[in-house]
Amino acid sequence: MRPEHAEKLTPTLTSELRGSIDRVWTMWSDPRKLERWWGPPTYPATFVEHALTPGARVTYFMTGPSGDQHHGWWRILAAVGPSSLEFEDGFADAAGQPNLQMPTTKVHVSLVESAGTTTMTIVSSFSSIAQMEKLVAMGMVEGLERSSSKRPPVRMNLPRVRHPAPGTSITKAFLGVNVRLARSVARASAR
Repeated sequence: MRPEHAEKLTPTLTSELRGSIDRVWTMWSDPRKLERWWGPPTYPATFVEHALTPGARVTYFMTGPSGDQHHGWWRILAAVGPSSLEFEDGFADAAGQPNLQMPTTKVHVSLVESAGTTTMTIVSSFSSIAQMEKLVAMGMVEGLERSSSKRPPVRMNLPRVRHPAPGTSITKAFLGVNVRLARSVARASAR
């Protein structure tokens, strides 16, 4: 059964990245590359367990500027590399065990390659508006925006969150029907 107002509970982040689908897939499949862009710049991620196979657990923590750590986990629901990944994402205690008092998010990632560009679409699904509002209040939108400013491991720019129209809060925009956050193809940066 779909929750009431299901279309409002699935914000979508779409990014067109220069590079092959195999190369973009490594942004997810290689934990060291994933660490380079997962989470805000001031809270770098460290992945402890990482296996993208159905039923596997992925555990990680983000370390804040003052040394504070925030733990998270994924439960892999499906992984068809290099084209799709689906997982449940949640909060964890310091031992990496799921915190059942906190909401979880179902995340579906799809990658489609065309003419040297790979479109990465990330759809987050929430069970209720209240759950989504709680995560937004905890800084989920700001976290997405900040993590998108990091240089990804395949030397592409991740999408930046488009700010809503003047007078509209980010939370209100986030709750809109199928918010699409997108950015044009970015040029690979040479280093």
